[in-house]
Amino acid sequence: MLRKLLLLCSISIALLIGMLALHSALHAQINFDGDKAYNYLLMQTDLGPRNPGSKGHTACLELLKNELEKSGAKVHLQPFMHYDSHEGKTLNMTNIIGSFEIDKMSRIILCAHWDTRPIADHDSPDNKNKPIIGANDGASGVAVLLEVARHLSLNPPPVGIDIIFFDGEDYGKEGELENYCLGSRHFVANNKSYYPKYAILLDMIGDTQLEIPIEGYSQHYMPEIVGQIWAVAANLGYSQFIPEVRHYVFDDHVILNSGGIPAIDLIDFEYPDQSHRYWHTLEDTPDKCSPHSLKVVGDVLMEIIYNH
Repeated sequence: MLRKLLLLCSISIALLIGMLALHSALHAQINFDGDKAYNYLLMQTDLGPRNPGSKGHTACLELLKNELEKSGAKVHLQPFMHYDSHEGKTLNMTNIIGSFEIDKMSRIILCAHWDTRPIADHDSPDNKNKPIIGANDGASGVAVLLEVARHLSLNPPPVGIDIIFFDGEDYGKEGELENYCLGSRHFVANNKSYYPKYAILLDMIGDTQLEIPIEGYSQHYMPEIVGQIWAVAANLGYSQFIPEVRHYVFDDHVILNSGGIPAIDLIDFEYPDQSHRYWHTLEDTPDKCSPHSLKVVGDVLMEIIYNH
């Protein structure tokens, strides 16, 4: 009897050690790499401005499609057209959708916009009609999601993930909200049966001086998800997530919510701080972003995906 008990104890200990080793190995595998994410940011900005109709826009579409496919995603392109009444021209735009664990019914959306602003309208008069490079406003959110995607095929998540890169978010002229968020508008208008648990939008999350307060519409629509994300950030020791509402930002998440998809926005709108603004200027360049900031956001997302 004693021998059987000792044998059972030995087996139990071996199993426990094995489980702990597996957990440690998995944790090491899904460690979000801020440097790799920053490289994804540079891959985009190296193409120049990526506003619809530009050479950079065409090249970036191919880049993002290829990177998602390399990460094992089932990629679907959702093309659409937009008529610019100010310029008198029609532009081709494309939402890029990369799906993981396609057989899972329970799903979440991780999204960002991949286009850049065609005019630097918050810059000096000499620069305000030039397109921006969009290192933070566009490339940063995409960069984090590309690094997330790299892990999803290596470590299958417990929930289906759809990464969506929306086009045309930043195309409109200031004050004309109906000409912003064109990609998410098209997505919602053509959605007949896809209703995930929720969506997390990333926008302007690469700022070297990162501070992500709670966005007002997000708190209104999805306070439980907001609370969960900020609690995860606090548990990870990331004080960059500020537990207070500072701004209500009209962004793709507002459109998703209007279409029946609960969504929140992670955004550092005070870029780089309250007194200086690189937003919609030619100063929105890679040197204003950091691998560490991308890692902070990436780590929080990975924790949400795999453990919540």
